Amino acid sequence: MADYTKLAAEVRTKFGKGAARKLRAADKIPAVVYGHGTEPKHISLPGHETMLLVRTANAVVDLDIEGAAQLALVKDVQRDPVRQIIEHIDLVVLRRGEKVTVDVPVVVEGESFAGTIHVQDLNTVSLLVLATDIPEHVVVDVEGLEDGKQIVASELTLPEGAELETDADALVVQIVTPRGTADDDAADEASAEAGAEAGAEGGSEPVSE
Repeated sequence: MADYTKLAAEVRTKFGKGAARKLRAADKIPAVVYGHGTEPKHISLPGHETMLLVRTANAVVDLDIEGAAQLALVKDVQRDPVRQIIEHIDLVVLRRGEKVTVDVPVVVEGESFAGTIHVQDLNTVSLLVLATDIPEHVVVDVEGLEDGKQIVASELTLPEGAELETDADALVVQIVTPRGTADDDAADEASAEAGAEAGAEGGSEPVSE
């Protein structure tokens, strides 16, 4: 059985902007837990521990809601657009053994063929996975891949038991030669050749005295 971050939560009885400001001033974060036909529970979470938790996508937390244990998935984190402080968190009730659909980050590793770069078209892919076994990310290895190579979603190596929900033909990563590089090289070579020819022709003309 996996170990999850445990957070002690308190039930909230006061709502509104004023109540939320007081909570945040006390280093607590307003949140709500819902799902599986249960009544939504309005709670507050400890500020510092929660901020560390949500650094990971699709974080699962073992809540202690005033003595009642509840496993939950962080579904949405609402932040102040300017200060980026967490204003509110939505959590979804989890049941061990069930599967959930989550968006998992795509991480590119390796170096493509010399002179090329990779362009990432999808930053996340949607997977159906066990709620208690959500991967942190999916890796795409581009080591040595040459210009023109494309990797679509169906070619990704998924964690055991995970099912792809994203369109199988969706482009994830492509390898390209930076625009202008090949053309500039060809233009430089052509210019050098033209200069050499002009120099040769000029050298054959007689010099007037």
